[in-house]
Amino acid sequence: MIITKAGRRMFPSVRVKVKDLDPFKQYYIAMDIIPVDSKRYRYVYHSSQWMVAGNTDHSCITPRLYIHPDSPCSGETWMRQVISFDRVKLTNNEMDDKGHIILQSMHKYKPRVHVIVHSAKLDLAQIHSLPDEGVKTFIFKETEFTTVTAYQNQQITKLKIDRNPFAKGFRDPGRNRLEKNIFLLISFCYCQVQPDSRMILFCLELIPNTFIKTAQY
Repeated sequence: MIITKAGRRMFPSVRVKVKDLDPFKQYYIAMDIIPVDSKRYRYVYHSSQWMVAGNTDHSCITPRLYIHPDSPCSGETWMRQVISFDRVKLTNNEMDDKGHIILQSMHKYKPRVHVIVHSAKLDLAQIHSLPDEGVKTFIFKETEFTTVTAYQNQQITKLKIDRNPFAKGFRDPGRNRLEKNIFLLISFCYCQVQPDSRMILFCLELIPNTFIKTAQY
């Protein structure tokens, strides 16, 4: 998982569904990220695996609690939707003052999702740590990740660029241009708007024969 000084959106993001909440009660949904262990890791290229490189001390960084922006909300509303933490940003800047989650590079972490019962004592602006009561915490081992400032595996780099909606600038500009013009041509046909003949010619020059044949049916 990439982390930067300025803060980088977490991708893949954590997305969950909850059930068995009281439909009429109000809840906060929150997430924090804690270390898996007290080890520091390094990537060994010739064997393509992570190895322990030494011990580390996480006590200098207090885990930050990210409150989902829809909080508080009724149990009925939370159970009706997929809860996405796609706005969470990760940073390695220990002096960060923007509310990003602070992590250390080359360490293993795991996200935790918390369901917090809302009460009159809770103030959203004052929640910086978990309350002592009314909290249910969930951990999914599949979400564990290793933090880096640059990807150590080119296949992971390609996979994330292809799948991450926030990585459009890293994708092949030729492919983006092709997809855009295919969309334009289809939109012209669908809306039955008569496009300029030069625009049609321009689009067709960029579209492979397979697309042209499909469009004819």
